[in-house]
Amino acid sequence: MNLGPMPRPAALADRVIARLRAEITSGSWPVGSRIPTEPELVEQLGVARNTVREAVRALAHNGLLDIRQGSGTYVVATSELAVVMQRRFADAEPLHVAELRGALEATAASLAAERRTDADLRQLDALLERRERAWDSGDAESFVEADATLHLAVVAASHNDVLTALYADLGHVLRDYLRADVGTELRAEDHLDHARLVAAIRAAEPDRAAAEAREHAFYCRFSRVTDR
Repeated sequence: MNLGPMPRPAALADRVIARLRAEITSGSWPVGSRIPTEPELVEQLGVARNTVREAVRALAHNGLLDIRQGSGTYVVATSELAVVMQRRFADAEPLHVAELRGALEATAASLAAERRTDADLRQLDALLERRERAWDSGDAESFVEADATLHLAVVAASHNDVLTALYADLGHVLRDYLRADVGTELRAEDHLDHARLVAAIRAAEPDRAAAEAREHAFYCRFSRVTDR
């Protein structure tokens, strides 16, 4: 039986890079997680160690992975564009970030109110509950992640793939903004209930959903932004 020519080493490495990138972009390997070890990847992918090593180094060079000696390799970005966004806007004015966030999330929330599915609503309910548990725990970093995940789910419920991809690529920028805004301590007076946003999406009220999303983008300790 003629199985055809063996893939060229460069082509094989490209295929492995594509496989690893797919694990990252799909969320199977979320940002902050440690990817499988080199021997595990060799076994899972059925390729040589050098091919795996080359693929991992390529993704590290592109900014998606961080190779930490003695600890492992970690996911630090979901795409090359996300890396560019983070570097480009690292020193952006917080007010400008808030304005961008408000514009994107208001548009997405309005579309979500028109297009959301029952599955979207179940997801939003679960993430809203997770956000409240994170707040009650007092762990600021857990709250930032839970809040950001809820907002991304709202954007995803718009069923606009371009808007969702753009928002996801801005994820690091928006998380850094929220992290700086929240600080290291969660205070009762800073809590903003997102139940009204989810309720507006469930009730299919685009204008109300957009207004709620826009308010959230500017609310949290916004005096810190305007005082700078």
